[in-house]
This record gives sequence, structure tokens and C-alpha cells, in this order.
Amino acid sequence: MEPVLEMDGSPLEVRDFKAVLGRFCTGVTVITAHAEDGPVGFTCQSFSALSLEPPAVCFCPARTSTSWPRIRAVGRLCVNILAHDQQEICRRLARSGTDKFAGVDWEPSPNGSPRLAGAMAWLDCEIEQEVDGGDHTIVIARVTALSEHREAPPLLFYRSAFGRLDEA
Repeated sequence: MEPVLEMDGSPLEVRDFKAVLGRFCTGVTVITAHAEDGPVGFTCQSFSALSLEPPAVCFCPARTSTSWPRIRAVGRLCVNILAHDQQEICRRLARSGTDKFAGVDWEPSPNGSPRLAGAMAWLDCEIEQEVDGGDHTIVIARVTALSEHREAPPLLFYRSAFGRLDEA
């Protein structure tokens, strides 16, 4: 395995990097848009709030994504925040080379992007900027509309598996 970085003369292995970052629990989103040829989207764990004033978020699609260039061309998108019972939609939208939206229940958000049924919340956004992030692109998007959709525990991802938030 190729080292990705050297610290004090010791190579940092990709597997070690993944193992350590796998200890960070993330929520799961689906980024969607409505392109000329229909709905497009991808599952995204690398999502975060960025700014309150102006309201902005960021997310990081892989450079190998075939969905991201189609969403970029539209210029606007919807971030769907998934609930704990949406593992199947998460997996479906993570696949490549299939009709990801076959059988998926959605309606247009105010900007026309797919708003997934059952999502906990959604945010409509316009793409503001892209920054080189190595094997990913860092996308900064301005929030133009948003809403909480339903009360439910979030879909969480931890150490390469789905998890659930236990209420205290």
C-alpha cells in the first residue's frame, strides 16, 4: 500500500488513515438535482454546515463521481438529510451505473431538485465555489430554502457501518 503522507520519517498508510477517520461518526445526506435528462443524485457523508451569515454548507464529492458533473451543470441542488430508516435509499443512491431513482418517491423542491420522501430535512442550495480537495472536490453552496420534514433519528455511519443514535 502506498503511503499518503510522511510524518517524522514514517509513512502514513491509507488503511491507518481510514481506520482513524472511521472513528468519526457522520450523518448521511443525498445530494440531488434535476438535470435535463432527469433526476440525478449521490449519497454523501462529507457534508457540513459552513456559515450562518450568509447561510452556507459544504460537501465533498469524489473526483470519480459521475453524478457530480451533472449536478454541477445544473448549478442548484437539494441536500436531503436521511433518517435512520432510509438505509436502502442511501445504498441505492450510492451505486453507479443504474437508474438510481427507479421506484424512489420524491417531489420537486422549490428549486426543482428532488426532495426525497421520508428525509428528516432538506436544504435547497446554489453552487458558489469549488476548491481542490485532493481526490475530492470541496463544494461551497449558498442555502436558498430549507425545511425540517419529519421527526426521526438520523441515519448515522460509523466504522464502515450504519448506526443508530441511542436516546439517553
